[in-house]
Amino acid sequence: MELISRSVWLIPSFPLLASLSSGFISFSLPSGIRNLRRLCLFINVLSLIIAMFISFSIFWEQITGDSIHRYLWSWVISGNIILRMGYLIDPLTSIMSILVTTVGVMVMIYSNGYMFYDRGYVRFFCYLGLFTASMLGLILSPNLIQIYIFWELVGMCSYLLIGFWFTRPGVANACQKAFVTNRVGDFGLLSGILGFYWITGSFEFQDLPKQLFYLLGCDRINITTATVFGILFFLGPIAKSAQIPLHVWLPDAMEGPTPVSALIHAATMVAAGIFLVARMLPVFQMLPLVMDTISWIGVITALLGASIAMAQKDLKKGLAYSTISQLGYMMLSLGIGSYKAGLFHLITHAYSKALLFLGAGSVIHSIESIVGYHPDKSQNMNFMGGLRKHMPITAFTFLSGTLSLCGIPPFACFWSKDEILVDSWIYSPLLGLIASSTAALTAYYMFRMYLLTFEGEFRGRFSGGYQIVSHISIWGGLTSDREGPEEIHNSCPSYGTRSKYTLYPEESDTTMLLPLIGLTIPTIFAGILGIDYYREHILFDSLSYWFHLSLNSPNKVHSETFITFLSDAVPSISIASFGILTASSSHESNSFPIPKSKEFRFVHVVPKYVSAYFHNWSYYRGYIDGLYDLLFVKNSRFLAKYFSIIDQWIFDGIINGTSILSLFGGEGLKHMEGGLLSSYLFFLVSCMFLSSLYSYII
Repeated sequence: MELISRSVWLIPSFPLLASLSSGFISFSLPSGIRNLRRLCLFINVLSLIIAMFISFSIFWEQITGDSIHRYLWSWVISGNIILRMGYLIDPLTSIMSILVTTVGVMVMIYSNGYMFYDRGYVRFFCYLGLFTASMLGLILSPNLIQIYIFWELVGMCSYLLIGFWFTRPGVANACQKAFVTNRVGDFGLLSGILGFYWITGSFEFQDLPKQLFYLLGCDRINITTATVFGILFFLGPIAKSAQIPLHVWLPDAMEGPTPVSALIHAATMVAAGIFLVARMLPVFQMLPLVMDTISWIGVITALLGASIAMAQKDLKKGLAYSTISQLGYMMLSLGIGSYKAGLFHLITHAYSKALLFLGAGSVIHSIESIVGYHPDKSQNMNFMGGLRKHMPITAFTFLSGTLSLCGIPPFACFWSKDEILVDSWIYSPLLGLIASSTAALTAYYMFRMYLLTFEGEFRGRFSGGYQIVSHISIWGGLTSDREGPEEIHNSCPSYGTRSKYTLYPEESDTTMLLPLIGLTIPTIFAGILGIDYYREHILFDSLSYWFHLSLNSPNKVHSETFITFLSDAVPSISIASFGILTASSSHESNSFPIPKSKEFRFVHVVPKYVSAYFHNWSYYRGYIDGLYDLLFVKNSRFLAKYFSIIDQWIFDGIINGTSILSLFGGEGLKHMEGGLLSSYLFFLVSCMFLSSLYSYII
């Protein structure tokens, strides 16, 4: 493990140095930022490519050497308390580092085209580099203290990136919502960390399971106490991975730039909660109630996310709820002890969902080049349709990600999701039934999004109903502020009158298309790692929690094994096909989604009423956001006003009254100090006389 011991610390160091360099450029050369954008891009992409190659080298050493390497040094020494820092390299770490670096490289290249005309270009890359370094530091952490430090850094970077366009009110509210929601989970995580240290005396991942097993075996601790700390600990992954009931921040986080959605909210940061549960799974497996909590939280989240995604009209928010649903699948898999399937789905989903988000960004970017920044139109699928004719590469790559999420072979997510469904049915028929129903809903809403966006005729009607029928380049004729159609027609007389000439979206530029093509490759082929009849060649070992690769295994696939595998896969393929066919029949090429409830009346038959009710329940996010706003936001404001009144009239009244009494008392006493001895003697004798008179009367 010579390479690991010498260079593993470089993996987070390179992105960190690139981020610091971008920050230095932004602060020291503000007037020359526009001329240094290419340099900033080169530094950040090159640093992450170097980190990616180191990650691949470490992964190869893991395959050939099959060993764990841990290096620690003392950070804080106080009595019996010793806090250590360092890094831990095992197959889980090496796989996650490859995932973060490969997706990060694609997103950074894509960001050049998406953000090039934004005034905060250099600042954006500074935030991206800092986030990537924090995420890689989290992955390499060997203990709970270090992982908590990087956990908070990841949260801080998420806040900065979600709120990148902080001058927009919706963006400011979204980043605050994400920050506050994650603080709730992080409080539970910190409580759980301290609780486990209290009962085991260790923060180290390798020591915690041994200590807890020994203490539980000797009855030196109560299992109920350990379970409480385990559930508190699980609150952190619930918030970070957007599990119910702390999932509400993720859809609103789509207010940030689309590359942020692809990197943070699809492939890396939301995967941090899954990673932490996977890392702590040896501890949780000793606590059955915690495992049941994880599995049920996961399956409910999967079903809820899929149900809400069915009626969303915002393309990015639909993908956000899809992410919530797929993260629920991963939690379900970990909760039933299927470590292999959960980790496998984490990898396949990361590439597929990053591809989908970047494809959605390509569509939004192209439409915004026509109408300017207008989320109600540029991200609304009701104003899309027929884009496959005008954006064929984006459409193909988006369809690849869609088929992968639907669970169609040979795309990547089919293999991992199929394995989760099988393990769920084996563990509990009820969990299996809910997970299979969710798979059908997933196929429905994903194909619905594809159909409404890319098939049929273009339904875009902007600026008073003018339809788009002409062509311009993405930035041709537009200012950096992305003028709307009225400005375009006024400034471009060649387009004729507004009532006859309008514009079609066009394909994105090369820097945005190359990452889409690059992510399509693992979206199609990454699932080969999990094919059952390859298990002797590429194996996910659920007992030792990492991958093993047998290079001496035969490469031939026996026909009997292949036929058996296909027969076993028929149920999941049938479920996905049913969802796709339902979406195809429900949303014809020129149709819009189901109307709002006001167009349905009680005189209609029950199926229409039920359909309308479910549509509104789904469209309004299950009314969960409104409930939280009523219970927490409005009540918090009421309490704040109530305590403000108490503070103003009681506490401030006491303090102000005391100061007023002191003021008037001083003003009164100063007039009694005339400097005449006769006056002082008269006052003294008068007081003595009154005192003696009072005593006589009493």
